[in-house]
Amino acid sequence: MDRLTLLLAILYVYTAPCEEIFWDTTVKLAKNMTLACVYPLADTVTQTEWFKIKTERESMAIFNPAYHGIVREAYIDRVYFSNHTMTSHDMTLSFHNASEVDVGFYSCFLHTFPHGTWQKVIRVVPPDNFEDAGPPNSQMVSEPGKNVTLTCEPRENLLLEEVSWEKIQPQQTDLLISCNVSQGRSYTSKYPRQILSNCNKDMKKAFVTIPNVIGSDSGLYRCGFKASPGEKETFVIRLTVTDGETKNTYIPFVAGGAVLLLLLFILITTITVITYKRRKRQQKRGLFKDFWITQNRATNNYRNPFPPNPPSGGAGEDIYVNHPVFCLGPRARV
Repeated sequence: MDRLTLLLAILYVYTAPCEEIFWDTTVKLAKNMTLACVYPLADTVTQTEWFKIKTERESMAIFNPAYHGIVREAYIDRVYFSNHTMTSHDMTLSFHNASEVDVGFYSCFLHTFPHGTWQKVIRVVPPDNFEDAGPPNSQMVSEPGKNVTLTCEPRENLLLEEVSWEKIQPQQTDLLISCNVSQGRSYTSKYPRQILSNCNKDMKKAFVTIPNVIGSDSGLYRCGFKASPGEKETFVIRLTVTDGETKNTYIPFVAGGAVLLLLLFILITTITVITYKRRKRQQKRGLFKDFWITQNRATNNYRNPFPPNPPSGGAGEDIYVNHPVFCLGPRARV
């Protein structure tokens, strides 16, 4: 009985914290994966420490601007700080040869001045458990520098309990905001971009506003509803920030079309000129031939009364003369 009680206590300690955890990012397990941790404010980061959350927090690596970084023995040659410098707010942690044992929750814990502590929680899941966004339900295009508002509402009049917004990427999903509708209270994640949203008890639709959008804000955004009977609905919106690319790509098409039209015009003009010249030559040849035939006919029809070479020495036509026939012998008497 004591063993059973101890086992239940261990399971409670292990599962209870997980039920209370709000994770900011979900990462798909990969052999060489990266856990991004970027502090968005302008405070001074005095120290950063990475933990793996188990029954208790297990320290993995620590970085101090004065003493640089240290990786704990269990994680040597497996993890390293990707982009840290003496003044960097980027404490991203990268993995070498990650495996199934690396599935779980991780905490990027920062000490800052003057705002104090700051934490980002990341959940690593197996590839089969990573949810893709699916095809978008709608699309939006914006120029950079604009304030973009994404809106969604459930198809039916549901009694909403929770509303969430996420940005979906191929290897990770970032939670933008989660709203507990019944309490009218929201949890804002550690997403590095400023996000504005509504959250109240009477809300019927949800929106998020991204101020001063830039090219990196392009992507898929998913809005999720959870209702009291356990019903769920999701909507996916594709946001495209042109960043001048649409105009720049339009210019080559216009220029290419103009060049093709010019070449076509030159080709048609050349063919027309060649055809015209050939017709003119044929017409001239026809006139000359008609003139030659006419002259030849005129020459044949003209008769000269004096032949150029009259016959000589009787070598011409035979001349027949009528003359009487004389009988030289005596006629016999009857």
